[in-house]
Amino acid sequence: MRTEGIQIDSIQPGSLAEKSDFRPGDILLSINSHKLRDVIDFMFYSADENLMMAIKRDGTDMTLTVGRRGCSEFGIDFRPFKVMTCRNNCVFCFVKQLPKGLRKTLYIKDEDYRLSFLYGNYITLSNLRKEDKKRIVEQKLSPLYISVHSTNKSLRNKLLGNVKNPDILKELKFFSDNKIRFNVQIVLCPGYNDGKELQQTLGSLYKFYPYLLSVAVVPVGLTMHRKQQVRPVEKKDAEDALRIIEAFRKRFLKKHGNPIIYGADELYLKAGLPFPPLREYGELHQVENGVGMVPLFLSLAKKVKFPKSTRQKRKYLTFTGISFYPFLKKFVDRVSEKGDVRIDVLPVENKFFGTSITVAGLLTGRDVIKAALGITDGHEAILIPDVVLNEDNIFLDDVTLRDVEEALGIPAKKIESTPEGFVRGITEEG
Repeated sequence: MRTEGIQIDSIQPGSLAEKSDFRPGDILLSINSHKLRDVIDFMFYSADENLMMAIKRDGTDMTLTVGRRGCSEFGIDFRPFKVMTCRNNCVFCFVKQLPKGLRKTLYIKDEDYRLSFLYGNYITLSNLRKEDKKRIVEQKLSPLYISVHSTNKSLRNKLLGNVKNPDILKELKFFSDNKIRFNVQIVLCPGYNDGKELQQTLGSLYKFYPYLLSVAVVPVGLTMHRKQQVRPVEKKDAEDALRIIEAFRKRFLKKHGNPIIYGADELYLKAGLPFPPLREYGELHQVENGVGMVPLFLSLAKKVKFPKSTRQKRKYLTFTGISFYPFLKKFVDRVSEKGDVRIDVLPVENKFFGTSITVAGLLTGRDVIKAALGITDGHEAILIPDVVLNEDNIFLDDVTLRDVEEALGIPAKKIESTPEGFVRGITEEG
């Protein structure tokens, strides 16, 4: 079994890697005598212009000399590293709420600081070793994305189901002292970390600014398959949380010109309150966490250029989750008014995870197919927003685009989940 180095999966044609004679299957052992453990080491040590790279090819050790000469990209894709997994037993753990039959990768409880740095995955810092912390500081792996939930140690450990977790305030102090920036999330669980506990947590986190980039308060996600007895966030819970959040936001906005603390879009939707102006979301640090996603869409929708149709009576079908439906419907109605095209939007109820799950990203292929059956006549295609698919274009329940096409009898076209993406979906062929 390979214990050192990182293995090349593929080489991009015409890239520096191909010109330098790297090949798929090669194992990169070191760069300028620095041993490689994973892709982050490669990124860190390959920044120099002149590189002496030790590799193993078909069992034989070799050395390749590479001059980057201002070339920013190598063009190498590596095989994934083994992921560090979570040892917590969170009362709201979403993985434990999943039924059988989904993509295998969904059942992996990752707790890996490398994935946090590379992809923005959230970690609790529960399995961070001294050598990991040393590496984070040395290689400046920043920003990290950290699940805090509460700065009350006993309450946090109760939420995480792990009494051995370190004091999160000490961990965050270590990072801020070493100038490592981080984004934080708080999964709001009514009866646990709301009310005064939420107020205390937000106040405790503020002292880490400016290394604290943002705090997102997101409502707990509960499926009908859950075993834990956590109460869902209701309208009053959302109102109460936003009242606390807005008080902090106003204070920080006045002092720093940056609100720092954000409520997830879903909190505003549950409370029936308007979103803050997009300008107050700053750099949208947590848009992938559902913070500022709707305001960003609405802002981009105002700027999009509507198509002029070249053919008559074009008709498309698309869909979204229950919570985003009113916003998407309003936008596609405007698109339909501007050109000779009609887009019908389906609000798809989540039967698979339960009706309390209303976001588009957790819709399954089966639920989409059931919602669209019998209403596809006359539609040229069904537009599939990319948020419901993985990189292999597969839904959470392993349904493929081909499965959708066969079930509905019309082409299924993946589109970017932006106003421009919808416009391109109806104007570009393929």
